[in-house]
Amino acid sequence: MSAPSWPLPPHLPQPDRAATARSRMLRERVLSEIARDGFLPFTRFMELALYAPGLGYYASGAPKLGSVGDFVTAPEITASFGAALAAQLAELIAAGCEDIVELGAGNGTLATDILNELERRDCLPRRYDILEVSAAMAKRQRATLQAGVPHLLDRVRWIARLPERIRGVVLGNEVLDAMPAALVAHRDGELVELGVARVSPDSDELAWTSRPASGEVLRAAQALRLPQDYTTELHLAARGLVRALGEALEHGVVLLLDYGFAHHEYYHPQRNRGTLMCHYRHYAHDDPLALIGLQDISVHVDFSALADAARESGLKVLGYATQAHFLIDCGILERLATIPVEETVRYTKAAAGVQKLLSPAEMGELFKTIAFGRGVAGPLLGFRSGDRRAAL
Repeated sequence: MSAPSWPLPPHLPQPDRAATARSRMLRERVLSEIARDGFLPFTRFMELALYAPGLGYYASGAPKLGSVGDFVTAPEITASFGAALAAQLAELIAAGCEDIVELGAGNGTLATDILNELERRDCLPRRYDILEVSAAMAKRQRATLQAGVPHLLDRVRWIARLPERIRGVVLGNEVLDAMPAALVAHRDGELVELGVARVSPDSDELAWTSRPASGEVLRAAQALRLPQDYTTELHLAARGLVRALGEALEHGVVLLLDYGFAHHEYYHPQRNRGTLMCHYRHYAHDDPLALIGLQDISVHVDFSALADAARESGLKVLGYATQAHFLIDCGILERLATIPVEETVRYTKAAAGVQKLLSPAEMGELFKTIAFGRGVAGPLLGFRSGDRRAAL
């Protein structure tokens, strides 16, 4: 972890006056919570930094994705990503999974691309629900869908909470990495939970601090058997989401795509500083205490922990593969081949996007896809050649 940073580290672009004011307001919120007992668990700090109403990174309304935002996700790189996912969804819709629930739909690009491709395949879902907790993001999603598939908007519904009963497909692309995570460390023979405090009683600067781990955090940390001088994350909220999906899913599939590792890779001895990263204006760094509310904060996903949570909830793990294998099995290369090579500009742009999604040096290996289901038999289309469930 880096040292506390305020004001902004000099190598990063400076925010404008309005963004700075919003960040200071959120900072005051953080300081007020610290004042209660002098310690704010990192999981709560991350929750405030990302989701505090009107102030958090995902709740403020500022652009997040694309060239004007802070990072780019697969749907912004190429429409081929959504088209490939639609091939998997079409298989499941044909098998009776008529509804789709997308968790955190970004700027709406993925939903637009999926609906376009499903319409082309004459395999539209009965309903496309978008679970979105940010009113600002929901507004942007609606505008994207209105521009891209206005005639299909009657199938789209925005919801604020997970349905009690789901019969269909739950889809989440880069959702789990932004769920609040606890930070723990093994220091001097003791397991400690990391948090945030004031540098000194009369200072407004923030600093890392720790306290002995307890409760659920301690139990989860003990199960990891961390070596000495090792810091990492606990994905308790992500596990909770999978359990909630297990309770709600009556028939269908949960399909999640994100960056991360299976357990034995995640807690490798050389990954002793964890995976936490921040993104701001396309710069990556590891100081979440700077730019509060103005930057993304994320952690890699422990896919083994998700698989365990799914099994505990009565779901079957239907597949686990790298993003490259999943997209290839879903026909992304065949779709690229339909673009005439004579259309040089179009083909070159599409090929570059697909290369970024598939390349081991880019997103192909680091990003994974995992599927859980109930009442659905495999193998699913996207896992027919590259299934790595044995690695979980």
